[in-house]
Amino acid sequence: MITFDEVTFTYSGADEAVLRDMDLRIGEGELCLVTGRTGVGKSTLLGAVNGLVPRFTGGHLHGRVEVAGQDTRDFPPQEFAHLVGVVGQDPLAGFVTDTVEEELAYGMEQLSLRPEVMRKRVEETLDLLGIAELRHRALRTLSGGQQQRVAIGSVLTTHPKVLVLDEPTSALDPTAAEEVLAAVVRLVHDLGTTVVVAEHRVERVLQYADRLVHLTGDGGVRDGDPAELMLDSDVAPPVVHLGRLAGWRPLPLSVRDARRQAAGLRERLSPQLPDVPSTASTQRGPESGAGLTARRVVVSYGSLIAVRDVDLELRRGEVVALMGRNGSGKSSLLWALQGSGPRRSGTVDVAGSDPGELSARAARALVGLVPQTASDLLYLETVEAECAQGDTEAGATPGACRQLLDGLAPGVPGDRHPRDLSEGQKLALVLAVQLVAAPEVVLLDEPTRGLDYHAKRRFTESVRALAGEGRSVVVATHDVEFTAGAADRVVVMAEGEVVADGPTADVVVSSPAFAPQVSKILHPQTWLTVDQVAAALAPQEASA
Repeated sequence: MITFDEVTFTYSGADEAVLRDMDLRIGEGELCLVTGRTGVGKSTLLGAVNGLVPRFTGGHLHGRVEVAGQDTRDFPPQEFAHLVGVVGQDPLAGFVTDTVEEELAYGMEQLSLRPEVMRKRVEETLDLLGIAELRHRALRTLSGGQQQRVAIGSVLTTHPKVLVLDEPTSALDPTAAEEVLAAVVRLVHDLGTTVVVAEHRVERVLQYADRLVHLTGDGGVRDGDPAELMLDSDVAPPVVHLGRLAGWRPLPLSVRDARRQAAGLRERLSPQLPDVPSTASTQRGPESGAGLTARRVVVSYGSLIAVRDVDLELRRGEVVALMGRNGSGKSSLLWALQGSGPRRSGTVDVAGSDPGELSARAARALVGLVPQTASDLLYLETVEAECAQGDTEAGATPGACRQLLDGLAPGVPGDRHPRDLSEGQKLALVLAVQLVAAPEVVLLDEPTRGLDYHAKRRFTESVRALAGEGRSVVVATHDVEFTAGAADRVVVMAEGEVVADGPTADVVVSSPAFAPQVSKILHPQTWLTVDQVAAALAPQEASA
């Protein structure tokens, strides 16, 4: 179905090729997972499938890319619309209408489908993705996860032979992600649709993949059976790392397969069952106590109440994960705490001041926030200029912002325009700009979107360092693996209210939706991360 024949692609002005001498064959009805570290060229590979690369990105492409026998050099991308459906990393950027129903119908209108066919497919897609109640909603009023599902739905209605998805579950809560992936798998199995998906949260997709394509970062590509490539891949989910640690063969790719082999490991770990899992530093900062106190916070948009009488206390030196399904009010609460967002009633206290009553500059000095669409904060011409401006505004030592950026996403060119970066690189840059100021309270809305496992590990270290300085850190996230490794405490929201609040292990282990892979595999034991298991086994290995 898809053929890459000796493909080499180099961006204009770049010294090195992103893709080099790539040969790849993806068959009809295959689900192909593309992995690799942030910025190695996954989006470039996906864009080449329908000719967006190089026609709209610039650069030089040598070799041949064919889809269903059609060469992308011979036809513009619009001529591939009936063959290839593409969903990018930023769903809002791809919308062309105002409401959900109109967006689902737009692609079919361009293909001149009959009205009765369009109506039937819209209804099928609304049900397939569980968004029927959103049909009349304005697209810009939806949460990030809801927008993601609509973007996928707008492509599915055209019934393409090839579906290209770039980070399709990055903005979705675990349950919504499972629903979307179930729908995608159904297309593969029942309709023979070929799916190519790039995803940093490999743990969500790996078990469904027929083929794995791994970009090595030097222009090279490895492809083949997922189980074989995962034996030594440098981008692997917790289930694979646990399998390597335990020496399981065959290497499990899913929680179900791992549980079948886990009895012996649970027996080895049982004498060391952790009473209080140390998922993050349990040492409080130099000034223990409340960093932020919120009382009876209410946020509403017209008649819609997004946050309902929420009380929240953030202690200094603590990392709090704010979780909940899409649309539960997490982002609205963060903006209300920062002072920039609407707050109908309630109070917020940080160091004796309410950020909502201060100027924007003064509020940012108390509470820093990185929004869900982090690139909204980028406005200069180069990465270097953004970093320098970040140092200046924060009063930090020159180079401090760049150092943070290199820790999160090494190798980002200083002369590159921020808008030309990958989504993961953009996020890393904004995180660095915000973190260099290190306000007393740091609020992060989905900060791990677009970050690979290595970058998330470095980001976790940065978050812990902030907490170690006595700052309060809140991370609104759907990333259960990040939560397991970074958070001291988890707060769960539903319909604008706090429904759970407690230590990470107590909250996530008891939740089928929010439990990390290690917890599911070793249940009923309360281990959360592979690092915990490795530390517990180390004395046994040493004495063996």
